[in-house]
Amino acid sequence: QVQLVESGGGLVQPGGSLRLSCAASVRLFSIDTMAWYRQAPGKERELVADITSDGSTNYSESVKGRFTISRDGAKNTVSLQMNSLKPEDTAAYYCNAKRVRRISGLDIAELWGPGTLVTISS
Repeated sequence: QVQLVESGGGLVQPGGSLRLSCAASVRLFSIDTMAWYRQAPGKERELVADITSDGSTNYSESVKGRFTISRDGAKNTVSLQMNSLKPEDTAAYYCNAKRVRRISGLDIAELWGPGTLVTISS
């Protein structure tokens, strides 16, 4: 069974930085789009940033200029560098992969990681 596993969450002071990483539990043939979503307490899950297989990126307005998404196409991993963190960035962050193809050729429409908690507080 294919799973996505996030790492890198934690507690950091306002203005600090964190780097989140996500990798699949098994080797995959390809992933079309990889993304990070977040969900703050009492709020809906929202897209933070995504990146396609050709490297095109998209960011929510709230994180533009502060966060950078990147991926390693060969390893099918994705990272999110978060700088100038604010208390409002506090949330559970989820890794997402769309249009996944396994080595066997089996396609999976979408995968989600279990989430990693990011807390911004002094």
